[in-house]
Amino acid sequence: MLMRSEPFTEVNRIAQQLFGVPATGTWSRPTAMPADAYRNGDEFVIAFDLPGVDADAIDIDVERNVLTVRAERRPIDLGEQATVQLSERPLGVFSRQLFLGDALDTDHIDAAYDNGVLVVRIPIAEKAKPRKISVAGRERTEQKVITG
Repeated sequence: MLMRSEPFTEVNRIAQQLFGVPATGTWSRPTAMPADAYRNGDEFVIAFDLPGVDADAIDIDVERNVLTVRAERRPIDLGEQATVQLSERPLGVFSRQLFLGDALDTDHIDAAYDNGVLVVRIPIAEKAKPRKISVAGRERTEQKVITG
């Protein structure tokens, strides 16, 4: 049996029950989907924390430069004899939207999921990459005045 020794956890549980959050063992309101984003060379990388989510329960869409990630954390099968003693892991559908700049090539997005982390890689568009611009010089011609 699991002992409850954190008073604030118990207060939070009671507050959730009073304000209409579903009871233990059912779907609960999901919490935020934490993410890190950074530029690495010629690509933009976003890493989302999705622990306990199956890869087939992740959906990624891009529409008009808006990246939407949806993931569903499903309940585990506890069996008929199980009695829940503690349930703090949120279940349900998580969703996160990020607005992407025009400098990204949204036609070539790559995503990989490993150890509860979804990594989305978006290449920098060719038009946004730094490039050298040659400067053309104007030849100076001298005008000679002929007197005579």
